[in-house]
Amino acid sequence: MAQDKKEFLSAKESEPSNFGWMQGFPPLADKTLHTSDGSFFEFPAIRWSVVHMREMLPTINVSRGLGAPNPLEYNLDKNIDELTFTPWNSDKKMTWEESLWENYTDGMLILHKGKVVYEKYFSELTENDVHGVMSLTKSFNGTLAAILVAEGKIDENKLVPTYVPELKNSAYGDATVREVMDMTNALAYSEDYADPNADIWDFSAAGSPLPKPKDYEGPEGYYEYLETVKKEGKHGEAFGYKTVNADALGWIISKATGKSVNELLSERIWSKLGMEQDAYYQVDGKGIAFTGGGFNAGMRDLGRFGELLRNHGNLNGEQLFPAQAVKDIEKGGSKQAFEKSNHPGLKGWSYRNMWWITENKDGAYAARGVHGQTIYIDPAAEMVIVRFASHPIAANSANDATSLPAYQAVADYLMSKK
Repeated sequence: MAQDKKEFLSAKESEPSNFGWMQGFPPLADKTLHTSDGSFFEFPAIRWSVVHMREMLPTINVSRGLGAPNPLEYNLDKNIDELTFTPWNSDKKMTWEESLWENYTDGMLILHKGKVVYEKYFSELTENDVHGVMSLTKSFNGTLAAILVAEGKIDENKLVPTYVPELKNSAYGDATVREVMDMTNALAYSEDYADPNADIWDFSAAGSPLPKPKDYEGPEGYYEYLETVKKEGKHGEAFGYKTVNADALGWIISKATGKSVNELLSERIWSKLGMEQDAYYQVDGKGIAFTGGGFNAGMRDLGRFGELLRNHGNLNGEQLFPAQAVKDIEKGGSKQAFEKSNHPGLKGWSYRNMWWITENKDGAYAARGVHGQTIYIDPAAEMVIVRFASHPIAANSANDATSLPAYQAVADYLMSKK
């Protein structure tokens, strides 16, 4: 059961500068954060770690290339901080600025019509840093797969073993690529982070790059774990959010193209947009990128990526990939399948190509990661929001009530401007 947020230090109280972690040469023993016992990712230490993942775990690069960065245009709007909205299940209004502190925001970027109208950094994050994006990572896989489908390089209706024969005896053996892309395949796999016996911990143990215990007899690496996943139910009927699907899709992408996901992402997107910084993935013990949740990137660069999608793959008149790839995301998935999942706060939503589709009046869709990471794209408002956060509660349900209505308030305000 999730902890009550009132038990936690506030955003200002939990600022990393208040603790002195990892300072000195070497840091003092009681100020050292460790990967071996997982303490580096516990609150409040996570507020430091999300900006320093490369220092704690092995990674693989996503190159921005050698060209000069493509500068962003700015038209900062001081009125945004004072915008008000009413959080869900509340009758008391909140300002946009108050919501940032309420949700342990590390960084916030808003683009409108391609120009930056809001940019702020908090906690450990500066403009020079990259930040862990957690499950937002999945949407990069979904985007790459949608591009490959649009280009005819992947057939979404084929069974998974067509591309990854190693998965023929697993739950993926009779699932289609499309069912993996939309997470409507039926897996005997639990992702309840509150349950110490959930399958997610076995998956994490397999993928851990740290030395395995002497008595460990499980799979070695993310891909080897996927071969053990069993089927439960009938594919195609219900949405079930499972991180293993993202890594299965990453394997499909790599098999179909002959390139690792980090290489393909660099080649097709990261090196094309004039990014300011290289990005990186955390990897397992075999050097395979954790494409279900291990991506780390700069906030402005995620804004550039969001803008590319908002413009259907077009960058300054050059079509980097088929517009159909983004249109396929925007059309959304099955609302009926989504309704069968356990997301009571997201009524009427759907899921398509590993993007969360709001199905609202603006056609907004989002990439989402635990502890509050998001890229929120609102086509009607011509708006892209990027948020980094280190909320003490992993599930986004802990911050949606004061995030999603805030995003809509900004969208409505920007659409009202002449």
